[in-house]
Amino acid sequence: MERADSVSSGQLAVFRIPPPICIFPPMRTARPIAPSIVALTLALAAAAPPARAQDAREVERVLRTVAQGVLADATFDFVDQTDGRRYATPAEAPPSARLRPASAYTDWRYWNGVLNLAMLRLSEVLREPRYAAFVRRNVGFAFAGSPFFAQRHRGESKWEYPFGQRIVMEDLDDYGAMGASVIEVLALDPDERYRRYVEEAAAYAATRQGRLGDGTLVRSFPRRWTLWADDLFMSVPFLVRMAGLTGDRRYLDDAVRQVVGFHSRLFDARAGLMYHDWYSDTGRPGIAFWGRANGWALLAQADLLDHLADGDVRRDTLVALFRRHVEGIARRQGVEGLWHQLLDRDDSFLETSASAMFTYAIARGVNRGYLEARFGSVARRGWRGVSSRIRPDGQIEGICAGTGVSDSLSFYYHRPTPLNDVHGVGAVLLAGSEVLLLPR
Repeated sequence: MERADSVSSGQLAVFRIPPPICIFPPMRTARPIAPSIVALTLALAAAAPPARAQDAREVERVLRTVAQGVLADATFDFVDQTDGRRYATPAEAPPSARLRPASAYTDWRYWNGVLNLAMLRLSEVLREPRYAAFVRRNVGFAFAGSPFFAQRHRGESKWEYPFGQRIVMEDLDDYGAMGASVIEVLALDPDERYRRYVEEAAAYAATRQGRLGDGTLVRSFPRRWTLWADDLFMSVPFLVRMAGLTGDRRYLDDAVRQVVGFHSRLFDARAGLMYHDWYSDTGRPGIAFWGRANGWALLAQADLLDHLADGDVRRDTLVALFRRHVEGIARRQGVEGLWHQLLDRDDSFLETSASAMFTYAIARGVNRGYLEARFGSVARRGWRGVSSRIRPDGQIEGICAGTGVSDSLSFYYHRPTPLNDVHGVGAVLLAGSEVLLLPR
């Protein structure tokens, strides 16, 4: 991807964050909501009787059921899309075969990166080594198979063959979330191939990824240049882990730059929500407060705070940004504990992945002290709603399929929700893992 406007030849300068009052321009669209509504929402949530799913043993049971489903379905082989035949290695298949990983859990997509991070976290919380072993094998599977497919499918679209996004590095989707999980695996398996990959990805982000003049990451589609709220997660978790891996604070500075840049363009102060996108040609945001886009943004902000030193002078500003985003999200929680596909439109469907992301971010905020303890009731209610979408066999309902930006609200209203869509599985595991640690 080309760079938008000139940014000095890959050098990531230390970014000075202005006080919060200077970050946000006046907003125009959403009607103001009285702060008292937030207090009322929290009070009602606190008064609600504890649900059975909030018992620690029940939360753990649900988490293990979902995780066991991942382990059972994650077959590390390939299937020919033309005839359904399976092969243990790609070399065993005929040249005419159109292969893909037999399991959606073992491909190289950003949602697989989220799943990897979630399984590692769950392994730590539940002290269950099988979950971490899955992630190590998952990363190794992609690295082992990539050379074969890179040779066979040279010049083809990266979407047409296994691990295409591992082989062709073009967008943040290709390397951000998966790269973050590879850095985590490096601590368990110091494979030099993994280190070379994340160094290559970091160089791409610094010198070739599209950026605005202030360094904010953008995409060249659907218009040149478009800011996607999703990309806060596609960048920040990778950058903060690169900072930890290398000791180079430029990566951390870049992560801070992204949070501030995204907030300044996407956040509507009156609604307390982020728009899904922003167009540089008009200087205006899109039309949708899409749930999962806000979820990606909150996950990224929590992750940055986790990696920022207590004495960092930027911390107060970043905590303030996180808190006011959480306050906007808390206002929109439904009585079931879930949030809507379009956060400001109660006639849109209740969506599971965004609800899980909000639940995780809020629980994490309480556990780490970024939020007041009273927000724990919002997280507990969120988990109650999310767990109501989990079937006895661990499959998850109500997850919105992959969704690009659109200037039509109808597009968001009518997105499909395939059973157990991988976009939400990792988010659900993260949510339950953090709720399990909430003080009782």
